[in-house]
Amino acid sequence: MKSDENKTNKEIQSEETMKIATDFMDAMGKGDMETMIHLMDDQMVWQNEGDKDLPWLGPWQGKKKILEVFLPLFMENFKTTKWVTEDALASGNVAAFFGKMKGITLKSNQETTEFTFALRVKVANGKIILWNWLEDSYAVSKSYHK
Repeated sequence: MKSDENKTNKEIQSEETMKIATDFMDAMGKGDMETMIHLMDDQMVWQNEGDKDLPWLGPWQGKKKILEVFLPLFMENFKTTKWVTEDALASGNVAAFFGKMKGITLKSNQETTEFTFALRVKVANGKIILWNWLEDSYAVSKSYHK
């Protein structure tokens, strides 16, 4: 491991990006809205795609819309029961996470099968500007529509 004085600007930026992204994920897992709000850029984009019948799918743009529309819709409709990050890496202002998860679609009260996810996070000026969530939305949709 390099000493701090031997790190490149990109390496330092990568470490900062990873810290911001993991702090946001940790805050989400704990329901720590204050930390989440602090780490979100005012123009943040929360991008998740799939079955348009799932009311929480986006993309959602702007901290206000994410907090007031997306998050309540998501929490009313989905409860995460498993979220395990298996790999994480950062390069400059981008961090990526890969793992497995499961959840319960609250409309049908059905648990999804385990599915994989990928997450791309972009950071600028110490704030998250993009949260690009990629998952097997078929598993979620199938459970939601049962």
